[in-house]
Amino acid sequence: MDNLLRKVEEGETREELPHFRSGDTIRVHQLIREGEKERVQIFEGIVVARKGSGVSETVTVRKISVGGIGVEKIFPIHSPRIEKFEVVNIGRVRRAKLYYLRDRAGKSARVQTKRDRKGV
Repeated sequence: MDNLLRKVEEGETREELPHFRSGDTIRVHQLIREGEKERVQIFEGIVVARKGSGVSETVTVRKISVGGIGVEKIFPIHSPRIEKFEVVNIGRVRRAKLYYLRDRAGKSARVQTKRDRKGV
């Protein structure tokens, strides 16, 4: 049974995934369907968490919208509705999950940027 599941997962996983982790600023290009039309909508924000493994892996992205309101979206990484992920900035954080950003506003909600990461 495990071999069958692995074969199904192999066909559904995304191969061209850039390296990103918590604290990085990324752009998620998502296919949105409006009636008969499809378009690409870009959501740019800080990666708060990555959860799961394999096909069920998800990433939580948070951005501050107009008026200072925080918006979080959870994206399945291997979804066919996600066109691509783009890494904009590399963040320097000391936590794997950045849930503390939910309680912060203004300058305290910023994440320092890292100059360079090995292997990127």
